[in-house]
Amino acid sequence: MNVLRIGVLLTFSLLCCKAAVGQSSRYKCMVQMNSYEGEAAYVIISLISPNGAYEKTLSVLGTDKQWYNTLKEWYKFQTKSKEKLSAVTGASVGGGDRAVRTLVIDDAKLNKGYTLRFESAVEEQKYHVKDVEIPLTTEAVTARATGKGYIRFVKLNKTP
Repeated sequence: MNVLRIGVLLTFSLLCCKAAVGQSSRYKCMVQMNSYEGEAAYVIISLISPNGAYEKTLSVLGTDKQWYNTLKEWYKFQTKSKEKLSAVTGASVGGGDRAVRTLVIDDAKLNKGYTLRFESAVEEQKYHVKDVEIPLTTEAVTARATGKGYIRFVKLNKTP
């Protein structure tokens, strides 16, 4: 009987801890690039706070650190915050290609004024600080968003 009681208490404690820590959701994010000439693009996906400041880097498409400074606005944040990027870094993406990444987003940020920002840069070409911006709302986060630069569109789908 004591084992059953301990099991129930442990389960209840784990559920309470999970609720206190908060939950996050996973989104499959597909980035479709426009056709363009030149090198593969570096794309940064960031969580932007309601006041417009960088809060967290969610994904980096491009592994060579020497080119990070071409993404000027994000690079200022990165050099100050010294975020560890190894877990969110992947290959850059060429003109006409697509990339798929999984983004983990804290559910508490939804419908609170946050934005997902997609920045893009191509070597010796133009830098797009706001190639795509998606309001982090229940409706907008899974709607197709059109890019203004190298990105043709972005589509996110919540995964179980």
